[in-house]
Amino acid sequence: MKAKIRKLGVWIEETHEEAGRAIRPPTRKAVAAAVIENPFAGRYVDDLADLMDVGEELGKLLGERCVAALGIRPEQVQSYGKAAMVGENGELEHAAAILHPKLGAPLRKAVEHGAALVPSSKKRGGMGQDLDIPLGHKDAAFVRSHFDGVEIRFNDAPRANEIVVAVAVADSGRPLPRVGGLKAEDIEGKDGLR
Repeated sequence: MKAKIRKLGVWIEETHEEAGRAIRPPTRKAVAAAVIENPFAGRYVDDLADLMDVGEELGKLLGERCVAALGIRPEQVQSYGKAAMVGENGELEHAAAILHPKLGAPLRKAVEHGAALVPSSKKRGGMGQDLDIPLGHKDAAFVRSHFDGVEIRFNDAPRANEIVVAVAVADSGRPLPRVGGLKAEDIEGKDGLR
């Protein structure tokens, strides 16, 4: 099954100043999101394999769009995350089917590596609802400086029979991190934790 995409959006967020201090270079996050038709809206279906395949397709498309938006090489991505929001006729399980079984592998390829689990969120919402995408270091989940998030919204999505699917990447952690923990430059990147 191929995703029936109604709309694509790409956002870049740069932080140049935080707490009165200049951030140089600025921290940058990119989000790519697709508004797609939910083929199972309004009815219970046991087999969600079609949505899992859509997740695989969107992991590649949205991951590559994020990297391109930041204008960096894939290996320069430090953080990633994913989220999905179903419209009122969808189930949270529809979001889970897109996000979990197959979206991660093509996203990891788009960002070159990615040993850590991809942080995720799923929700139900209506048109204009904000979607929060959590972020974490792509190779080491214990890097606290990279626990972050970004939010986006489409003013006209999700409609009742749609799903908004988003991928986010960042080229750095939070601005001015100071809560301790493992530093990005000290990671091993093997087990996804440290």
